[in-house]
Amino acid sequence: MFGNFSYYNPTKLYFGDESLNFLKDELKNYGPVVLLNYGSGSVKRNGIYDQVVAILKEAGKTIVENSGVMTNPTLEKLREGVKIARENEVDLILALGGGSVCDYSKAVAASVYYEGDYWDQFWLKQQNPAEGQRLLPVGCILTMAGTGSEMNAGTVITDAEHTFKVGHVFDSRLMPKFSILNPKFTMTVPENQMKAGIYDIMNHIMEQYFSDFDDNTSDYLSEGLMRSVIHSSRIAVRNPQDYEARSNIMWTATWALNTLIGLGKKEDWMVHMIGHSVGAWTHAPHGYALASVSMAYYRRAMKNGLPKFVRFAKNVWNISGDGMTDEQIAKAGLQALRAWMLEIGLPLTISEIGATEDMIAGITDTTVIYPAGYLNLSKEDVAEILKESL
Repeated sequence: MFGNFSYYNPTKLYFGDESLNFLKDELKNYGPVVLLNYGSGSVKRNGIYDQVVAILKEAGKTIVENSGVMTNPTLEKLREGVKIARENEVDLILALGGGSVCDYSKAVAASVYYEGDYWDQFWLKQQNPAEGQRLLPVGCILTMAGTGSEMNAGTVITDAEHTFKVGHVFDSRLMPKFSILNPKFTMTVPENQMKAGIYDIMNHIMEQYFSDFDDNTSDYLSEGLMRSVIHSSRIAVRNPQDYEARSNIMWTATWALNTLIGLGKKEDWMVHMIGHSVGAWTHAPHGYALASVSMAYYRRAMKNGLPKFVRFAKNVWNISGDGMTDEQIAKAGLQALRAWMLEIGLPLTISEIGATEDMIAGITDTTVIYPAGYLNLSKEDVAEILKESL
């Protein structure tokens, strides 16, 4: 394990079917005004909103509501949230919902006390707030497993006007102060959102796993997490009310992207970068956009990362490899991944989620390219991957 790193994660987690009971204790640490961010209203229909509001009122908090946070939070919605937080002098932002609401809440928290153009500074220029800038604290009450946003400093915002979706991982100051993870809450989301979240988890792990060739402890952790999500996903798809499966999926999602398994790794986030752009153009659930481009991307990456893809096939998919070449073993691993994706009902092409051939140029143009684990892509490479994914 050759990398040099430091590790710090300040988020306090409460996990389990009674975890919401701890909210009242956390609220004692913050001032009287709470900005409650949530989505389109499903939390009201399923009763979770009422439970949270009752606890906030019992704690004597003034509740400022900001509803309508969408699956891919927009720059326009971010500006609305910043305006609300400023006008009401908010002391705590409480995110009630899935990863998009958590992402959005961190984005608002970073921007409220920034005096310049926060979109340009934090997302376009990828800068962090200055050391002296005030940042609002964020707490998350999670209703969907997938993004890991409950224990990281990541945010993703879409400039809808320019069809441009971009993420920024802030420093540890923007990590949630606490997150409440009740697996029963995840049973309230639609089945397609559950499936999208499952693949988001798997892809988070793969994008940290498929880089480098050294004997890295992080890779052993990743293999265990991947095996866990594969096993639990099969149970959850058959029976979405299976608490054990949903709890394991939720816990795996947290550890898939709380920075632990990326330590000492180069990492490779290009499936996410291409997926972000596909999502901006199609408005598909994030996990579906990732699934739709994964096979074309990993077939290409396999050529340069063959030893790791062989390990993936053997250690994650139990392919023995007897009598097979390394390339055959690696291809069998990718075929097993594809079969699992079909088994749980994920899209394998961008056309399945609404992309058309005439969108490819625009999707390519708005794809952010980063150095990757085994590939250094050009815009032409991205276009080829998209064409192969049609």
